[in-house]
Amino acid sequence: MANNYKNSKVDLTSTSITTLYTCPASTTAIMKSILVSDDSGSGDTITLTITSGSDVFSIYKVKAVGANGTVELLTAPLVVQASEILKVTAATANRLHVVLSALQSKPREVTT
Repeated sequence: MANNYKNSKVDLTSTSITTLYTCPASTTAIMKSILVSDDSGSGDTITLTITSGSDVFSIYKVKAVGANGTVELLTAPLVVQASEILKVTAATANRLHVVLSALQSKPREVTT
């Protein structure tokens, strides 16, 4: 297995659903950390989902982030399979930043 560390960052400048991470084809990823920080001084809430094909699953329906605070969303690793997508949505624009850290694992190619 070839392993590759990856991070993904988004500044939630709108209240639209925003893609945080898409797992590449033929890859499994282990999400080690998803940090959310508020820089508005007002606090906000975030929604985190995982999409698999046309199915959408809530990881956090509404998670509060305190004023000028930072929250770790994961208490254990989260496995994301090929083509699955992590998406985030802020309740209010221009308040939240999200940083994801992951380990991607892809089978090694064997040539003969």
